[in-house]
Amino acid sequence: MHWQEIASAAVTLLLIMDPLGNVPIFNSVLANCEPTRRTRIIAREVILALIILMGFLFAGNVILSFLGLSQSSLSIAGGVLLFIISMRMIFPGRHDGAEAEGDEEPFLVPLAVPLIAGPSTIAILLLLSSREPGRMLDWSIALFVAWLVTAALLVASPWLLRYLGDRGARALERLMGMILVIVAVQMLLNGVRDFIGSLEFAA
Repeated sequence: MHWQEIASAAVTLLLIMDPLGNVPIFNSVLANCEPTRRTRIIAREVILALIILMGFLFAGNVILSFLGLSQSSLSIAGGVLLFIISMRMIFPGRHDGAEAEGDEEPFLVPLAVPLIAGPSTIAILLLLSSREPGRMLDWSIALFVAWLVTAALLVASPWLLRYLGDRGARALERLMGMILVIVAVQMLLNGVRDFIGSLEFAA
């Protein structure tokens, strides 16, 4: 196992999942829930998100082959998507759909998907599984670590907001967004480089 690369992938996935940015949304959606019920809902939603993400990780090659997508196109699209997400983290607007309607209990949407298992996270997993399919155990460990940290932060969201406050949470989210910009640009450059390399090879 390459622990340095596993740690790098886990940090990247954690930044994309953006648990600190999701804390206010989770608190808003679950504002009318009792603490015990709230914890149960969060646990259910994060488990559903993990199942979905693991599914995309292990089915990555099948999905790419079925859709006829190349690694370079996925890398470019993932880089663009990550750049947009990181810009929204640095310059956050009002979150749509964050208000819960009465005592209605959310299921899958919007907490598990797209807040945790969002399109950018899925794109990264598809890229990892397609580039190095022989290292699925490594990528599974990275995903599980990122998911575990995300789940712990979301379960502890009331205490986080109490100690950090809205400003502290936003400051940390912006810092994570700035780091993610660098990752997004590198992904985009790698995709462009691979695409140009494929054209030269074809010629």
